[in-house]
Amino acid sequence: MDILIVGGGGREHSLCWAISNSLKCNKLYCAPGNAGIANIAECVNIPDNDVSGIVTFAKENNIDLVVIGPEVPLVLGLVDALEVENIKAFGPNANAAKLEGSKAFMKELFKKYNIPTAAFECFTDFKRATAYIRKHNTPIVIKASGLAAGKGVIIVNTEKEAIDALDQIMNKKIFGDAGKEVVIEEFLDGEEVSFFALVDGKTAIPLISVQDHKTAYDGDKGPNTGGMGAYSPATIVTNATATRIMTTIIQPTINAMSSEGCPFKGILFAGLMIKDGEVKTLEFNVRFGDPECQVLMTRLDSDIVEAIDAAVTGKLVDINLSWKEEAALVVVMATNGYPSTYQNGTEIKNLNEVSEIDGVTIFHAGTKAKNGKILANGGRVLGVTALGSDVKAAQKKAYSAVDSIDWKQGFCRRDIGWRAINRK
Repeated sequence: MDILIVGGGGREHSLCWAISNSLKCNKLYCAPGNAGIANIAECVNIPDNDVSGIVTFAKENNIDLVVIGPEVPLVLGLVDALEVENIKAFGPNANAAKLEGSKAFMKELFKKYNIPTAAFECFTDFKRATAYIRKHNTPIVIKASGLAAGKGVIIVNTEKEAIDALDQIMNKKIFGDAGKEVVIEEFLDGEEVSFFALVDGKTAIPLISVQDHKTAYDGDKGPNTGGMGAYSPATIVTNATATRIMTTIIQPTINAMSSEGCPFKGILFAGLMIKDGEVKTLEFNVRFGDPECQVLMTRLDSDIVEAIDAAVTGKLVDINLSWKEEAALVVVMATNGYPSTYQNGTEIKNLNEVSEIDGVTIFHAGTKAKNGKILANGGRVLGVTALGSDVKAAQKKAYSAVDSIDWKQGFCRRDIGWRAINRK
């Protein structure tokens, strides 16, 4: 197969890495890619949100399969446009991508089909939303309904904080049009985990569990980010818990989407809260997480192309996924100042030497190559990923690799995996 990956972050680098190792992959392209992806795929200078440009390239280059990484092209209808040209595409169409594109749609689906979630209300009117806040206790959670690059969620502890956050989202539009509608919901405490399933419209296959670290600093402090690290397995997700998630959340959602006339294909990513064995759904995403994808691809011991193709063609019943016994852990290295203001263009050294460490893989996120140098070109820049006999061993190896990278303008959390290690 000639395959095109859409996207240019760490998630897409890990997908390219896994797909390039498949016997079913003949030629591999990535649009737009990054400096790391360029070592294993031909990068094409097309933005991931340029639907017509991607479709034209796929047609002209006889692409057999397009794998879409980010959520924006999915919501924009890239799958629909490719299917019109009879090009196979991995991901939901625009109608099904509403599951991530509109948190209001998602929450109303949960209510209608009795999928466990936090109590909530949706608002498009600032005054009505403010009145609702005044009637409810804090802490509460305020979410922009639309796409906000994983940052449109604000947890508030007082009424004043809540109204200020609402003003920022709805009136000052800090998340743009994503904040035209907001979801206000009860605060759930516990442990948050990421749960993924491959879906072909009817059948779902669970992947292994992952735990992400969303906040910028150690101890789960600081602002939310796109993700500062992740590890797998998430030890809080027992086999019994995974089965319950599939039967009470994943499969009911797939059935609900079909009933609503928008059957779901692709990867379904559930953000879940677990407390005292009870599981509730925080949100759904319609693509692999980043950096969760990095540890998933590192642990996967099956042919990813075969599994993706089965999801696209409705044949997941024939697929059995295998996973490495080792744990995997990824530490995200970000540019100083992220997730606020940061400077691009600083040089990163010693990457080739670190990449040769056994069991370590460096996935590029925000990088570019210039004059033989690797330069930072974004907030989250590298995903230093390691395999180990358990989470603690993987953590030790990952941080050893981090400490060998010469990049003075970067930072990372130093406690990725702490929950699993403390649980032992």
